[in-house]
Amino acid sequence: MKSSKLMTLALVGCAVAAMAACTRRPVEGAVPTGPETQVPAGPAYPTAPTGPVTGGQVGSAIPGSEQDFVVNVGDRIYFDLDSTEVRPEAMPRLDAQAQWLMRYPAVTVRIEGNADERGTREYNLALGARRAEAVRSYLVNRGVPAGRIDTISFGKERPIAEGSNEEAWARNRNAHTAVVSGAQR
Repeated sequence: MKSSKLMTLALVGCAVAAMAACTRRPVEGAVPTGPETQVPAGPAYPTAPTGPVTGGQVGSAIPGSEQDFVVNVGDRIYFDLDSTEVRPEAMPRLDAQAQWLMRYPAVTVRIEGNADERGTREYNLALGARRAEAVRSYLVNRGVPAGRIDTISFGKERPIAEGSNEEAWARNRNAHTAVVSGAQR
């Protein structure tokens, strides 16, 4: 029985490593831009797009594009420490994601669950998976077909904020909705 559990854990680890190797990496030295670079202000994490709104949209993104999703809807929500519960202030963003996905039925997404650096690698991978599944369930409950949403956990392996302080930890406890295919170009 123990060897079976070890084999399963090893296979899951290999699958996570293989998927992580296939994702885009930021260019070294590049300065990230967009909603994912916003710093949570105390307990009120970003939950809505920022910037001047013109004609119902922020900026000049092509409707139905990945940029439209990131800029005008928002692609990231934040979680409390050791929690997988969707925060009330994140619900409007997830509702907007569901509406956008219903408007563009060819788009598929991947929910990426993340954790801060504290805790073991295994614990954070499991926590990230539960966070990703919480977002997926929320979107499915809002009418998005389950087959259009994949999930993955990166645990603490992909921090968006450097540092070992509460501000960085708060930003790294998130779920990121990444457009995978079907978006306008």
